[in-house]
Amino acid sequence: MKKLYSFILIAVISFSGFAQNSEIKKADRFFAQRAFMDATDAYENVNNKNQEVLQNLADSYFYTNQMQNASEVYKNLFLKHGEEVAAEYKFRYAHASMAVGNYKEADKYFSEFSGKTVDFEKFRKELDTTVSHVFTSNQVMNNAASADFGISFYGDDKVTFASTRNTARPLYPWNKKPTLDLYTATTDDEGQLNEIVLFPGDINTDSHESSATFSKDGMTMYFDRTNDKRVKVDDDKIAHVSLYRAKMVDGNWSNIEKLPFSSDSYSVEHPSLSADGKKLYFASDMPGTNGSFDIYMVDVNEDGSFGTPQNLGAGVNTAHREQFPFISEEGILYFSSDGHQGFGNLDIYKSEGDFSETKNLGATINSGFDDFAYVVKEGEDTGWFASNRRGTDNLYNFLREDYTPPVVEIEERETNTETGRQQLRDVGNIYFDFDKATIKKESEVTLDKVVAIMKKYPTLNIEVGSHADARGTDSYNMALSERRAAATLEYLVNHGVERDRLTSKGYGESMPLNDCTKPTGCTEAQYAKNRRSEFTIMN
Repeated sequence: MKKLYSFILIAVISFSGFAQNSEIKKADRFFAQRAFMDATDAYENVNNKNQEVLQNLADSYFYTNQMQNASEVYKNLFLKHGEEVAAEYKFRYAHASMAVGNYKEADKYFSEFSGKTVDFEKFRKELDTTVSHVFTSNQVMNNAASADFGISFYGDDKVTFASTRNTARPLYPWNKKPTLDLYTATTDDEGQLNEIVLFPGDINTDSHESSATFSKDGMTMYFDRTNDKRVKVDDDKIAHVSLYRAKMVDGNWSNIEKLPFSSDSYSVEHPSLSADGKKLYFASDMPGTNGSFDIYMVDVNEDGSFGTPQNLGAGVNTAHREQFPFISEEGILYFSSDGHQGFGNLDIYKSEGDFSETKNLGATINSGFDDFAYVVKEGEDTGWFASNRRGTDNLYNFLREDYTPPVVEIEERETNTETGRQQLRDVGNIYFDFDKATIKKESEVTLDKVVAIMKKYPTLNIEVGSHADARGTDSYNMALSERRAAATLEYLVNHGVERDRLTSKGYGESMPLNDCTKPTGCTEAQYAKNRRSEFTIMN
């Protein structure tokens, strides 16, 4: 009998080990195919996670913007395996830590990775005194179901952008969303997008298309498209991205051609054409980069041919990712990078003149997540960018104003990691009951803190921005949020704050702090998080 028990125990252990190995192999297949959503599920089912499983699980969370989960798994990875872990995981762990606001952990791993001291708080304080503009931004659409980014100017009153909203396209394994198509839209005075339709003609295919840029006369466009052919890179097979040019002929986009410096062996992407049409800027991981993707420029000759692509050099490019260049009418280069010091993941930067120096655009536009694809009309100080700070790539419009030095001591300012805005340290938001605009007793402690700081700094100006959850019509929620903002402002005025130092604005349901963008499907606690007033420093 004892032998029988032993046999059964060995059989159970063997079967369990076989099942675990099978689950790991399945997860590894998903990971190799870059099907990261499926990979996270499969790796989580592995009970005894070895170093490789932890590495791949953390990366799968990281690449699908699940930063809280990524941070926790990376932390476990380093606790268990320490010095055995390759340096590249320190880099990603540091970025994941930035996204969740764990700046000390980020400083530690950035410092270990780079071999030099990294101090985020010191960087933030210095940046607060040197940025040239302050930004007020708003999410353009409540569209959690799709990813929208890569907006560009298209004539006087139109834009193009890339989106996964076309459900007729095949699903992309990375994020289980349809492949990208280009869309056009009209814009209104509030920076909102209307009349959204698929870009006309034969530009869109079952592959990804994104990042269009147009000549000033509107007769030439450049865009990128993912190659059909996959090539082997290390252990993966990758479809790279190429640049294309199309011409407007008899009212139709035609003569679509791949640019000669595109390749099946590397990517060229995110084109931006100079105002005079003579220079094309783009991102590429072609041979000769500083590492990963760099920003390049190529001359566009009068006959339509091209010069030799030129790397913009170490002032702009790092050993990491530089992508999404935009060259403004004034010749200022804007781009995104995760290699320069910033607020976490991709930040937006600018470089002028000979591109020897790069500056971060600051905390009023950058967050701990990916902020990218910035475009601006310099003369109007308006534009758009994209960010995944709320989970999915979304478009944001912005108004920028010239920066003036802060009137609040740096120690009493902080960046809201969810909105990217500057707010008073340790103050936070106040919250409202459903369908109410009445100040709750428990909110008075927070409001009294605001009053005390306003009295301490008599030139400080604050915006009270108020919000509603997704239950109710758009128009009703806008009116409700405006009543909440007004009630909040009146409390501050009644307690001694001058009215002309305060502004109130209702945002309706347009800026949720989570994915609760529909009237059903969330818990009361999740909806309650969006019924709030925020206090943003405006000078």
